[in-house]
Amino acid sequence: MIVVSDTSPLSSLAIVGCLSLLREIYTIVIIPQAVAEELTNSSNEDSRISSVLSLEWVEIQQTSNLEFVELLRSKQNLDRGEAEAITLALELNANELLIDERLGRREATRLGLSITGVLGLLLIAKHRGLIHAVKPVINDLISQASFRVSNQLYQEVLCAANELNE
Repeated sequence: MIVVSDTSPLSSLAIVGCLSLLREIYTIVIIPQAVAEELTNSSNEDSRISSVLSLEWVEIQQTSNLEFVELLRSKQNLDRGEAEAITLALELNANELLIDERLGRREATRLGLSITGVLGLLLIAKHRGLIHAVKPVINDLISQASFRVSNQLYQEVLCAANELNE
């Protein structure tokens, strides 16, 4: 399975101590150079993020279609990490793109990519018995990683996880 990730799923999961879920679910995660650079810059703010680049199951690959990256940046208003992650996912014919930002998710879907975000990963992890509950992890994401989620989506995820009344 080929999985490409944008920055936020990696950094968010690193901050709340759940990065290992990615290895359990996907085995290998591929990131473009721009994401590696964003993780390096973020690690100056939070040392937990610096561990991501030293993991043997996170691979950095260059995108080859730099014109498409620039097109996504200028026409779709995506940042460089999102644009490179989408481009690399297309180039590798990835099975999954891990991305959370709304504009990036919309463009990836329009381009025919299969996408998952952190909340989807948590639901997969719970379904596979890798975590007991998603609610405490989501709460940690919100309080520790500045993860933004609407009340409606929060409730929908808890409902999907059968944790609505817990």
